[in-house]
Amino acid sequence: MSHTPASKTLSSRRAQLPEPSLRRLPWYLAFLTTLRHEHVEHVSSTRIAAEVGVEASQIAKDLSFLDIRGKTRIGYEVAALETALRSFLGFNEAHNGIVVGVGSLGSALMADRGLQRYGLDIVAGFDINPALRGTLVSARPVYGMERMAEIVRTWDVSIAAVTVPVENAQAVADIIMDAGIRAIWNFTPCRIRVREGVAVQNTSIYSHLAVMYNRLDNSPKP
Repeated sequence: MSHTPASKTLSSRRAQLPEPSLRRLPWYLAFLTTLRHEHVEHVSSTRIAAEVGVEASQIAKDLSFLDIRGKTRIGYEVAALETALRSFLGFNEAHNGIVVGVGSLGSALMADRGLQRYGLDIVAGFDINPALRGTLVSARPVYGMERMAEIVRTWDVSIAAVTVPVENAQAVADIIMDAGIRAIWNFTPCRIRVREGVAVQNTSIYSHLAVMYNRLDNSPKP
């Protein structure tokens, strides 16, 4: 597939962005969206810093990867910066995804239409439970694992969310990769092994819960 010079520039800037900066950009985007809804036209890096808890100098550095800089005494144009961030983060691009493991968490992901605002459309679910096959979850069909490769090809699916029990995570990941999936959103505590060319993002709510418990135990009571 050919690329325009603009897309090459965007790809190059994305590749150069450090991962910690990438993780902060959605925080800025969320605040900018709030400001736009409040009809705020301009915002300074200092105000963004106060909201998200990041140094203003770091915010300016992060945003410099988008080739956007604020104006002295005016700051950033809210609407323009919000649009630029959405584009840079890929939230304006369309990605079809599936959920593997249609339990409570998997069903919640399938029901979350908010994901579409960030470029992810869950088109189907998969589960080993025969009772779930042929059912609908939030108007999305649920299939048996044996149909995964077929559905991935038909819907041009690139992303799979894994919400299975931890002991099944690696086996399921292998099936997913065999089906042609190029990115795995892993919600299990298992650090699954992926093949070359397959991206993985670990989002273990249990790990985050453990961190929160630790902070709760070590923080003074009000």
